[in-house]
Amino acid sequence: MRSEERGGTLAAATLREQFRHVYWIGGGSCAGKSTIARRIADQHGLHLYATDDSMAEHGRRIKLEDCPLLRQFMAMDMDERWVKRSPRTMLDTFHWFHGEGFNLIIEDLLRIPAGARVIAEGFRLLPHLVKPVLSASNHAVWLLPSPEFRQTTIERRGGPTSGFLAKTSNPERALQNLLERDRMFTDRLSKQVEDLELRAIQINRAIAEQDSANLVAKIFGF
Repeated sequence: MRSEERGGTLAAATLREQFRHVYWIGGGSCAGKSTIARRIADQHGLHLYATDDSMAEHGRRIKLEDCPLLRQFMAMDMDERWVKRSPRTMLDTFHWFHGEGFNLIIEDLLRIPAGARVIAEGFRLLPHLVKPVLSASNHAVWLLPSPEFRQTTIERRGGPTSGFLAKTSNPERALQNLLERDRMFTDRLSKQVEDLELRAIQINRAIAEQDSANLVAKIFGF
């Protein structure tokens, strides 16, 4: 084994030990990750770390020379990001979907006192990045929303006329691109979770939010 491989293995082992108190909720967009994580944190006294809330700060802290996809994304206007490109291109070039800045999530978690149990949640928690630092197999779960569930959630939040989609010249087209991109991202997550023998929950309109939260808490052993 080369020295850099040994170093990576030792670093991962150290992080697994340091993150024994961390529980991870990843998954596709609009799966209810934030709500479920908040419910579990409130009910069981855990510290909540939402990766979405850190994206703006991470964008300022990140070294752009190490993150070519983020650099490209920042150079685009809103239509170039969400209207003019195909969903496949959007999927293949979206920086957070490829782990850029994941090291900043690790840095943030290391700053939280080890005595506090933590729930980390967000779509940036990619299975292949979390597994090397996962202390126990039941400390992580990925929520995989159906396309119908995702679309219903977006419509409930205001659809294409609200949020960043409204800043494009064609919000309806932007929404359809986003929905298809996120469908493919969820499919990719599903395969990764299966290949890595990790836990996943299928989220659809037939499952009540509290039932999903209870199922995640059960997986975590709460």
